[in-house]
Amino acid sequence: MGTNRSFSNMLNDYLTNDLLREEVLKRDYILNSCQKDNNWMGGNIPVPFKSTGASSVRMGALTAQADISQDKFVRGEITDYKEAWGSLIFNERDLVDHKGRINEDSFLKILPDLIEDFSEYMKMVVSVQLGTGPHLAILSANGTAGGVAAVDKIDRFCLDQKVTLKDGDTAAASYYVIAIDINAGTVTLSATRGGAAADISAYTTAQSAKLYTDGADTTSFQSMRDAYLSAANGGAATLHGQTKLSYPFLQAVNVDGASWTSANILTKLFDGYTDVRKKARGKASDILCSYTIGGAIMKAIESGSHGNYQVSVKDKKASLYGWDEITLTSVKGDLKVVMMQEWDDDTVVYHDPKSCTFRSNGMVRDRVNPDGRKFYEVRAETGYQYIVDRCLFGEMEHTKPGNNGIVYGIDSANF
Repeated sequence: MGTNRSFSNMLNDYLTNDLLREEVLKRDYILNSCQKDNNWMGGNIPVPFKSTGASSVRMGALTAQADISQDKFVRGEITDYKEAWGSLIFNERDLVDHKGRINEDSFLKILPDLIEDFSEYMKMVVSVQLGTGPHLAILSANGTAGGVAAVDKIDRFCLDQKVTLKDGDTAAASYYVIAIDINAGTVTLSATRGGAAADISAYTTAQSAKLYTDGADTTSFQSMRDAYLSAANGGAATLHGQTKLSYPFLQAVNVDGASWTSANILTKLFDGYTDVRKKARGKASDILCSYTIGGAIMKAIESGSHGNYQVSVKDKKASLYGWDEITLTSVKGDLKVVMMQEWDDDTVVYHDPKSCTFRSNGMVRDRVNPDGRKFYEVRAETGYQYIVDRCLFGEMEHTKPGNNGIVYGIDSANF
């Protein structure tokens, strides 16, 4: 004879830390492949950069003692971790059986799909920020008085989603997605969830209008785009508090992608790789790109558009969690191309996974109140609801950005 379980106990069984943590890790290639430290409790964390290396070599005689160069290090710093909060809400009426009890069967029916959807969404938010920056999408046409925004990444939106809209001369404002046209690539925005369409005509492409996850316009994880691009090419001027131009170890190799097209993609891909290997210090073994670029690579291989050298697919596999990998081999070496849904079309990264570490306080975990409960109960005239909050406290530490390369300025219209 069994006893009834409490709501919190069922959360322990069916909505565990390990399950959601592993799901987010599996679905995000960047978090999956980089080094991880789960013991950062917050506060300042030093990031030591090597500013210069020992270089005293003299032919025919010893270098004078006073003239010997030394390894020098400079202290970068991450001042605190970033916080990503995710929330789920359950209606009591959906969880009770005909006897008025909250039972296991209700959870077994509801939670698998909720965990799947929530893991996928949280992965998308984190992966976009770690890779190509804080914005969810860029407006490809001016906003309209009818609330319609044409976006470059329609797959990142869902109904009722809360977003922030911002451009260069219009203040940030919060909106909710009330309609999505997949084929037209547009979302319709309202000032309230489920309300009437809002006038967003003030937001223009001339002022680089962008849509962000709620709060990401001011707080987001460190991205590869900002870390690897120079300030002149659209990246940040500093990394972890140090000026990039002051130290070559902080400078990733920047490759101009304006001339990249579907016709020359393989030649440009290997030429860029050669350039990165000549100038960078590590082995950038992974090429991170969007499906637009990845699709062009695969088409070029199938059509035999290899230029003056041989290219073959050494290995090809599809992940169950949102990316595809192909390993290319040629006279210029082997390259693993990773195509990700959450990657933007205008950049490609030659990535050394050992050059960065994601530091966190236990990765994805529950918010637990002092009584040990993992939910917050809300009472209204319409019934009871239970809110479950999950958090990811952390930040990406780029210790060797100079090991990597990034292609910028790619025009998706060329593909």
